[in-house]
Amino acid sequence: MSTEQDLITRSGSKCELCSSSENLTGFAIPPNSDGSAEQSILICSTCHTQINNPEEINVNHWRCLNDSMWSQVHPVQVMAWRMLNQLRSEGWAQDLLDMLYLDDQTMAWAQAGLSDQSDEDGVSRHLDSNGVVLEAGDTVTLIKDLNVKGGGFTAKRGTAVRGISLVPDNAEQIEGRVSGQQIVILTKFVKKS
Repeated sequence: MSTEQDLITRSGSKCELCSSSENLTGFAIPPNSDGSAEQSILICSTCHTQINNPEEINVNHWRCLNDSMWSQVHPVQVMAWRMLNQLRSEGWAQDLLDMLYLDDQTMAWAQAGLSDQSDEDGVSRHLDSNGVVLEAGDTVTLIKDLNVKGGGFTAKRGTAVRGISLVPDNAEQIEGRVSGQQIVILTKFVKKS
């Protein structure tokens, strides 16, 4: 059976992102897809055009991700996360991104395809748990309780950390003040407010 036939069978002959049944084609998930069904999705021409030409994105078309982001198929999850991340300036897209959970391996795959993950110098950017770029001075919220080593307290989930600073040589760490103490926090445990 061909990859495209596998995709048609898996998807029920519908676009795996928007459920359209017209002009379907296989789409290998960049950057390192081997072209197999496990690394591809079946999408319609509308989704295909907008994925490949971000300047032509119709924001309202992507409201379909409200349903497809819950797919159990990893390549569908990856593309849903990438598109929501691209549209995160829209309130509804950021809300969906906040709800979307990807296991570590799938998240790494999703982030590998982001074109803006590194800046012009090739230096990795600081990204929160949802893949949103963090900047110095931002306010973040803790997404889990964190034991503060040497501080003798636990920083509780939901705590807002205002005016963060970025650790220059480690894109996975930020610094902020919690309970009056300056602490280092891993970016995977915060979301931008």
